[in-house]
Amino acid sequence: MALTDTAIRNAKPATKPVKLADGQGLYLLLNPNGSRWWRLDYRFGGKRKTLSMGVYPDVTLAEARARRDEARKLLTHGSDPGLKRKTDKIAATIRADNNFEAVAREWHEKRLPKLTASHATQIINTLTREVFPIIGHRPISEVEAHELLAALRPIEKRGALEIAGKVRRWCGMVFRYGIATGRARHNPAPDLRGALATPVTKHYAAFDRAGLADFLRKLDDFDGAQLTRLGLRLLALTFVRTGELRGASWAEFDLPCKTWRIPAERMKMRSPHIVPLSEQAINVLEELRALNPNCDLVFPGANVKSKPMSENTLLYALYRMGYHGRATGHGFRASASTMLNEMGWKPDVIERQLAHAEKNKVRAAYHRAEYLPERRHMMQGWADYLDKLKAGAAVIPLHGQVA
Repeated sequence: MALTDTAIRNAKPATKPVKLADGQGLYLLLNPNGSRWWRLDYRFGGKRKTLSMGVYPDVTLAEARARRDEARKLLTHGSDPGLKRKTDKIAATIRADNNFEAVAREWHEKRLPKLTASHATQIINTLTREVFPIIGHRPISEVEAHELLAALRPIEKRGALEIAGKVRRWCGMVFRYGIATGRARHNPAPDLRGALATPVTKHYAAFDRAGLADFLRKLDDFDGAQLTRLGLRLLALTFVRTGELRGASWAEFDLPCKTWRIPAERMKMRSPHIVPLSEQAINVLEELRALNPNCDLVFPGANVKSKPMSENTLLYALYRMGYHGRATGHGFRASASTMLNEMGWKPDVIERQLAHAEKNKVRAAYHRAEYLPERRHMMQGWADYLDKLKAGAAVIPLHGQVA
């Protein structure tokens, strides 16, 4: 006789387990402690087997019968339902281990040696905040273009178009890594080309010749922190990236040799960089040393000396001086590039000093320390040029000379 819900609820436990049969191998195992377990007995390959079908009342009588019928269909087609359950469980575990977040974190770990610390942090923090809550749990092999787009839309809607583009590129790299490691079949990121709004290209605000002369004069009267004033002065003299300046340590400088060697891990392109120091830069560094004689960092933070100054310190100083929207720390690089080219210095010498990436790998290896004598001459010429600009002299750029 088939079971009913009433019969199941009224059944009383005994001192030993009791089987309440429902038919076609399905029964409810009533244990002495009162628990009720669905079981299915079947034969496969000449052997008797038992399959667990869940716990009553979590699995109702109707659900247990449906599961029994599915198992019997597998038997009809020559499949062992118990073995299928095991393989399905293994497959589910593999999918969980190979979800987008797991693969993305693995990809990020592999990329760390090629990234600066700040860039690596930006990538993983952005993915954690923007992408993982949407598709992080999804098996990477199953993520479709519309799902990735759903993660990017909120970034686009708040107007962060540049970030949306970066996130799409980073996700594309994760999918390519997943394909290379056999865990993904398709990269949906390229399918989103044209689906997102693109930002209008904006160049860093930079000084022209007259503006730079005005800035240098104003800097002498800067009423903010001495460390900040000297930082802006050194930035103008060396035109390194602001992050490279802020993170500088005294161990990187050889003042007698007038050389600043920035290690690869602090460079955007992950290649060590040499900055020849002019006499004017040496003077600034000596002033900086006197400000914090016992500190390892050249530009320590205001509150924690073991950490660099805030990334906004120099920018906000420019704002206070009246240059909001007219200049940025990074803009000094553009100004130096433009003016040095106008002064007649070789473009290769300028590019090498700017530490721009060389796309030709053979040429890049050859150029690593090339032009150093020319660069030393150019950096001193640049410092002298800035002094004449500040003094208001008529500066006429001509073939690497200033008059």
